[in-house]
Amino acid sequence: MAKKKDALDYHRLGRPGKIEVVATKPLNTQRHLALAYSPGVAEACRAIVDDPGQVFSYTAKGNLVAVVTNGTAVLGLGDIGPEAGKPVMEGKANLFKKFADIDVFDIELDAKTTDEIVAAVKAIAPTFGGINLEDIKSPECFEVERRLQEDLDIPVFHDDQHGTAIISAAALMNASELTGRTLSELTLVFSGAGAAAIACAKLYVELGANPAHIVMCDSRGVIRKDRPDLGPEKALFATDRDLNTLEDALVGASVFIGLSVADVMTPKMLKSMAERPIVFAMANPDPEIAYDLAIKTCPEAIVATGRSDYPNQVNNVLGFPFVFRGALDCRARKVTMEMKIAATTALANLTKEDVPDEVLKAYDAEELRFGKEYIIPKPFDPRVLLWVAPAVAKAAEASGVARAPIKDLNAYTEELHRLVEKSRGLMQPLFRRAKARRKKKRIVFTDGETVRVVRAAQILVDESICTPILIGSPARIAAIAEERGLSLEGIQIESCEDQDRQEELTMSLWKLRQRKGLTQTAARTMLSDRAYYGALMVRLGYADGMIGGPDRAYTYTMRPALHTIGLDPTVKKVSGVYAVLSRERKLFIGDCTVNIQPDVETLAEIALNTSRVAETFGERPRVAMLSFSDFGEHRTHHEVKRVRDAMTLVRQQRPDLQIDGEMQADTALSWEKLHTKFPFSDLTSEANVLVFPDLTSGNIAYKLLEQLAATETVGPLLFGLGAPVNVVPQTGTVADIVNVTVYTVTQAIEAARTRKSGVH
Repeated sequence: MAKKKDALDYHRLGRPGKIEVVATKPLNTQRHLALAYSPGVAEACRAIVDDPGQVFSYTAKGNLVAVVTNGTAVLGLGDIGPEAGKPVMEGKANLFKKFADIDVFDIELDAKTTDEIVAAVKAIAPTFGGINLEDIKSPECFEVERRLQEDLDIPVFHDDQHGTAIISAAALMNASELTGRTLSELTLVFSGAGAAAIACAKLYVELGANPAHIVMCDSRGVIRKDRPDLGPEKALFATDRDLNTLEDALVGASVFIGLSVADVMTPKMLKSMAERPIVFAMANPDPEIAYDLAIKTCPEAIVATGRSDYPNQVNNVLGFPFVFRGALDCRARKVTMEMKIAATTALANLTKEDVPDEVLKAYDAEELRFGKEYIIPKPFDPRVLLWVAPAVAKAAEASGVARAPIKDLNAYTEELHRLVEKSRGLMQPLFRRAKARRKKKRIVFTDGETVRVVRAAQILVDESICTPILIGSPARIAAIAEERGLSLEGIQIESCEDQDRQEELTMSLWKLRQRKGLTQTAARTMLSDRAYYGALMVRLGYADGMIGGPDRAYTYTMRPALHTIGLDPTVKKVSGVYAVLSRERKLFIGDCTVNIQPDVETLAEIALNTSRVAETFGERPRVAMLSFSDFGEHRTHHEVKRVRDAMTLVRQQRPDLQIDGEMQADTALSWEKLHTKFPFSDLTSEANVLVFPDLTSGNIAYKLLEQLAATETVGPLLFGLGAPVNVVPQTGTVADIVNVTVYTVTQAIEAARTRKSGVH
């Protein structure tokens, strides 16, 4: 747990608080001022007067949520007031932005009564696309939400109720499956009868739980039908069974739902439950029974808590950002029960999918697999957005509350993908091209026994990108797939022990290099190196491309590829390119991986190769030849002359290419500086292809960008070999393998097109 000082420093140091307002349009000139404010802003106002629906087009309303509280039920702190509740609301704003790119104003109300809260929220509602109610005590919260849902035409969502319900319901569906029960068979006992408990019980019933099997307890004991003065919400789940205490109710029960206070469940109570009990002890920060104590008492129990330091954290951040994302994007009028069920089902199903590397790294875990310690996705799983938001939007349309239904859910999912993975936007044209081919390209992977490669191979098959060929022991690869719950359907396995294939590849290698001192025996020995094996498969037409790594260094793939496949006849040198992506830019950087100290001819080749890679991604290259000098500032220096001479060679070979230099990096990337100080430049905008004078500067630059800026990199991407061959770095993730493979498939498609047309 965080220490008090650490927590206070986090909120206090630097700029106090956790949020700020950031402008989305430039405001640097008199023209910008005239557009942003008077007189230009009047045009937007008039457009909205003519058509009120245009407010979503001309303002931030469609992506803006109010997080509203009166501070009467803050976390486990109780009624601490609106100002003391503000840190929590700012935190909520952070989560909305981080996980779903939704902007938030936190609104703390000095209002106690239902009428006051409703009036205040209705008054500010025109500003927002949705209202997230937070930390308002029961029973007022029920009435506040009901009235606002009736009176407003935007989603109103009380997260303390429905967020907890959605996440815990998804966990309950999976826990029930693991114990071999249906929801209708479960007997459920609730400790706590507040807003969250009531909402959970209602959603569980909608999903199939039997209301007669639910017993709810509050601070006075079991809520029975013969209790006087029951409110309407508690009365829904009052029982006529002869039970009085939580201890009574738990005897023989299959599920415990804790939404109350710490330590109310004892080991004796847990032991009295049915076999393989499900225990959701969700009081925060201290659960109704500690996780370790629960597992020690009943090892077969499936236990979830609200804490991040134990398995199965039931965390509302898995729900509200993505429910609102889907609701906002289809301009839903409200959040319906169908939308909540869709979110629940999506979360439950996602849990059964293979977990990506970035999630494992975030939680310092070697493996996360559907089972008793993984019944719900982790909060930092970026795929939650891709599963939940489209499901919510689809359900909104089905339930008739979507004003702007999503016409193409696949395209919408791709848009969301770009929120969580910048490289997806760059790669999307290549993905589309690979998927469109009926006959899939065959890509051989040298490190087929690597877990990351097997996982990537399944994604490549699932997304219809290529036919992966994994070099390795069939038994070992099958064991990896079984252990990880992966499918090998659609994946070919190439065993190096196939004698006929071994002999064919051996003779091919020997004939290729027999006049370079290679004997048949040496050739046979060399085939134990899977990079040679894979490269020869490509050479002989058994595969269309090859991926080396991530279990070997870069050169151990490059050398066999050069020895067996050689250079593309249209180039003189192989070079490597990294695509570097930020929110605003796409840059192609060469050469960061292959040529250490290029001469003039090699530097020109790097510029040409890097430009061709940019064109593969659908970008029009604007090439900057980088130096420490700007346009002759140090024209007599030999390093500057080398760069300028290389640029001259490129212009001779490709007169159509926008290229200029020598120039400094800031000149290349700042259009204002370039066209103001150097208006004679041939570049028509800032550069998107950066050619570094040597590998040292290029490698340092891209690694600094990767670490210090909010960027993603794709690569290294090789250009210049006689067939598509690329390498995944040893630190490469499953996503990196997929991206590099998609590029390799695109190279293979282009190579086949070139051969067919006879163009070289």
